[in-house]
Amino acid sequence: MNPEHPFAQYVRILGRGRTGTRGLSREEAREAFAMLLRGDADPLQVGAFLMLLRVKEETGDELAGFVEACRAQLAPARPLGSATLDWPSYAGKRREHPWYLLAALLLAGSGQRVFLHGGSAHTPGRLYTDEAMRALGLPVADTWQAVAAQLADGGISYLSLGQFCPDLDHLLGLKPVLGLRSCVNTLTRMLNPLQAPYSLQSVFHPAYARLHREADQHLGQPHAMVFKGEAGEAEIRPHADNRLTWLHEDATGETTLPRRPADSLPAKREVTPSVAPLRRLWRGEEEDALGLAATLDTTAAALLLLHPEQSPEQAREQAVALWDRRDRGRLPACP
Repeated sequence: MNPEHPFAQYVRILGRGRTGTRGLSREEAREAFAMLLRGDADPLQVGAFLMLLRVKEETGDELAGFVEACRAQLAPARPLGSATLDWPSYAGKRREHPWYLLAALLLAGSGQRVFLHGGSAHTPGRLYTDEAMRALGLPVADTWQAVAAQLADGGISYLSLGQFCPDLDHLLGLKPVLGLRSCVNTLTRMLNPLQAPYSLQSVFHPAYARLHREADQHLGQPHAMVFKGEAGEAEIRPHADNRLTWLHEDATGETTLPRRPADSLPAKREVTPSVAPLRRLWRGEEEDALGLAATLDTTAAALLLLHPEQSPEQAREQAVALWDRRDRGRLPACP
């Protein structure tokens, strides 16, 4: 008789059925995910584990354990403390342009050091952050040393998950095989590899916001904000009332960034995502009321994270002031 595989215990915990299944403890979650990252689980077990978790739904303890396992596996020489704002970007845009990049650029121009990170292009038909930043001429790094230099020089940098945690990037890329998102899509948003004091996170479904906050509390994240972003990216939806779920040290709560008046915005649209409209709007060569509103409101949300004493109205006013003072030459003209 063959001995039981060491990873089988974790599949069994999650798959005992309606009355026998329980969640993993934080320690169990940490060890189970470390085994996944090391390749110590059979591929059948990987799929079973991820899908059983999806059916059960993750807990804050489980997510915290998963993130801790990932952080232990990160490539060395991380320039910890070199970023002030962590900006995970893993969804990609499919129906609208990536206006959140202009918000990140505004914040970088105001003195923040914004670190963006994301995974490989796992869903066809989406424009991902690394491709968009390269097309705009914004800095995309390939090493931690480059990240540190870019943050020091221009206040903004991007590094792909495949560069700093390739085993996790492999698990993220399993969506086309499994047919569904998994806990990996959630935990990547809480990685904060540079341990920035502020973390801006987006979710596809509003119910996940409190789960993110609970995991951030377990992980000791000082300041975090979570909201339902446009297409899953950290971009405010100007047509909607946006509920911002926040964490500041031991305090938690929610703030609403109200929708823009209907007569101030064009109707919702579906476009093929591109960076050319971002470049033209930033340079003042073309107006786009929806793009500007998304840019300013996303900036305002980040400012509410960075300066929680502000009201939403004050954050919006500050976002407009940053926009008026922007360096239009930061994005070169279209080639």
